[in-house]
Amino acid sequence: MNLKHLAEVAIEAAVSTGKYIVETRPLKVEHKGNGGSLATEVVTEVDRASQEKILQCLEPTFAEFDLGLLTEESPDDGSRLTKDYFWCIDPIDGTLPFIEGLPGYAVSIALISREGIPFIGVVYDPVTETLYHAIRDGGAFRNSKPWKPDFSDTESKLTIFTDRSEGDNPQFQAAANALGADWGTYGGGVMNAIWCLEHAPACYFKFPKAGTGGGCFWDFAATACIFHELGAWATDISGKPFDLNREDTVYLSHCGVLFSTHPEIAERFLKLKEERA
Repeated sequence: MNLKHLAEVAIEAAVSTGKYIVETRPLKVEHKGNGGSLATEVVTEVDRASQEKILQCLEPTFAEFDLGLLTEESPDDGSRLTKDYFWCIDPIDGTLPFIEGLPGYAVSIALISREGIPFIGVVYDPVTETLYHAIRDGGAFRNSKPWKPDFSDTESKLTIFTDRSEGDNPQFQAAANALGADWGTYGGGVMNAIWCLEHAPACYFKFPKAGTGGGCFWDFAATACIFHELGAWATDISGKPFDLNREDTVYLSHCGVLFSTHPEIAERFLKLKEERA
């Protein structure tokens, strides 16, 4: 696999699509009817058009590298379970803030192995025109320059980023208060994780929930790759590695997520969770 070449293709797709998104306003808002939260339910014609733009850029790689595909706005065709690697795409993560004209949405593209490990992660924030990407064991980059955020500050007050629905969860509120953290900035899952990296010390977590609506592979794969390359923490809510290619579901609502700029913060959270279990 030529990961550098594939990353360049994904970057071109993410940036060109992101520029289209930020210049476009949705004409109609639909609801998917999957029983999730409002943030996971809403979809627009811009989401679908953005997906098509991304796929046009990625299309030559499918045959050349024998890749599968999983993307939010199309049914799962199962190719992720038969190919060695598959593209995992969220054309607009954070559709709700996009509809509202607020920051917190992004284009997210990952390349994941059949074993569920993200090897490429590309995130483009159209609002700030900032590109983030990483290649497994090849480093992380911000606007295509090597990126190593300063995580040395462990004394400042902790900031928690989370989804809007999670902020209303009493379990989340209790954990945030116990950690002595400031919280209340809501974005999509992709930008919540990116904001952590930009505002250390910080974390982002979601508790497990019944049914769907707790996030899918495409919400966390690209940022998990970036976090890995920065030596930051990205696991499920119990501290176990993400399984980003389960056969039975594309959702992670059963296990929740935990992103943190510092392992110490994640371990504090896990200890607190264990004590309250």
